[in-house]
Amino acid sequence: MNQPSFRDSVDRMFTHAASLMDLPPGLEEKIRVCNSTYTVRFGVRLRGAIHTFTGYRSVHSEHMEPVKGGIRYAMAVNQDEVEALAALMTYKCALVEVPFGGSKGGLRINPRDWNEDELERITRRFTYELSRRSLISPSQNVPAPDMGTGEREMAWMADAYKRLHPDDINAKACVTGKPVTIGGIQGRVEATGRGIQYALREFFRHPEALKRAGISGDLSGKRVVVQGLGNVGYHVAKFLQEEDGCAIVTVVEYNGTVHNPDGLDVEALKTHIRETGGVENFPGASFRPAGLEGLEDDCDILIPAAVESVITQENAPRIRARLVIEAANGPTTSEGDQILKDRGIVVIPDMFANAGGVTVSYFEWVKNLSQISLGRLERRHEEARNRLLVAEIERLSAASEVKWSLSDGFKEAYMRGADELQLVRSGLDDTMRESYMKMQEVWFGNDRVDDLRTAAFVVAIRRIAKVYGSLGL
Repeated sequence: MNQPSFRDSVDRMFTHAASLMDLPPGLEEKIRVCNSTYTVRFGVRLRGAIHTFTGYRSVHSEHMEPVKGGIRYAMAVNQDEVEALAALMTYKCALVEVPFGGSKGGLRINPRDWNEDELERITRRFTYELSRRSLISPSQNVPAPDMGTGEREMAWMADAYKRLHPDDINAKACVTGKPVTIGGIQGRVEATGRGIQYALREFFRHPEALKRAGISGDLSGKRVVVQGLGNVGYHVAKFLQEEDGCAIVTVVEYNGTVHNPDGLDVEALKTHIRETGGVENFPGASFRPAGLEGLEDDCDILIPAAVESVITQENAPRIRARLVIEAANGPTTSEGDQILKDRGIVVIPDMFANAGGVTVSYFEWVKNLSQISLGRLERRHEEARNRLLVAEIERLSAASEVKWSLSDGFKEAYMRGADELQLVRSGLDDTMRESYMKMQEVWFGNDRVDDLRTAAFVVAIRRIAKVYGSLGL
């Protein structure tokens, strides 16, 4: 059966939410459409021949600048996908109140086909092509890692940009997701996975939300299926297992599915994948050949954390999870989403759930512009004030007739000032909590809104509309 394109699915979900709002004439179309997409084809001499590569950078909305969005390296990259992802970035930033517009980029390349030196040369040339059109800039367009890219590629892009703009004092803010040694921020690598953990924790704080999903209790003991054990899937699975007591019962990877009803050891499985290239023959787990059937395993929480359009009208009737949280961008088609909703399965949407990456990228961008690490000015002052308080408590204890002492570990923990990683996690947790509450207000408070995805779009569209209104549109 014919499936809608990724972009069509995003547009349909947007249009449904916008139809529930009273927007001025023409504004719905202005918010929905993609402003511009740049396609570049460039050659690089490699292995004795000139190889031509095709890249894209799409700018969906400039209602706020700079615009923000990752760059992915994959053979499936195309204009439709990049524009859909750019649109999601616009709505995501608006939802979590990060002051960016939406953008996205991609290079049609299989990174596994090229060695490190070759990838560096390709990346630097791609950066040059983007830079000459102001599609990478601290003040206009700020890329970040995505599928197939990471800290290494961001370091190359930042260095290439600096060489092209040696007088730009803010040059290292041209990309985020850089290594900490060259202006990155603690907690960026784990950010998307950590944000999904915080989103789940917030959802589980609300009994009415749990009731709608047919779930009770807390996260401890919940059975989880994860599709994709890349950076995002690995971190959220690790955090849920080690910090929240969840059982990761199934992991779906590109070359097969492993299952253990008592839970898989996520760290051991990640090591096995790194050493063998796949999940097959992982000790203590049953194996099934490649396929998405693992998404249909019985569980409490399903986390698609790989690519778009994996939950469709074809397999949505067989999904057995009570709660789906979208770690990937666009993992559920519009038809699949409707089927899940009709079946009473609650979906925590991608534009909220995986916003941890762009949130911490914002913190990194601010750090680069301010030219100082988070917490550096106040950490020791905070420690000194806490030490004064502890000393006064101990003095009062010594002077009183009732003798008591602080519990083991409290004194040391209380007096320690927050470092950059703690501040990043705190800011991310606050962002996810506040954003969820705004969605839930619409979900619970508007009879025409019957799911969290529509609520998320309503919140985002409303905020974008207010910005355009302030600008006179």
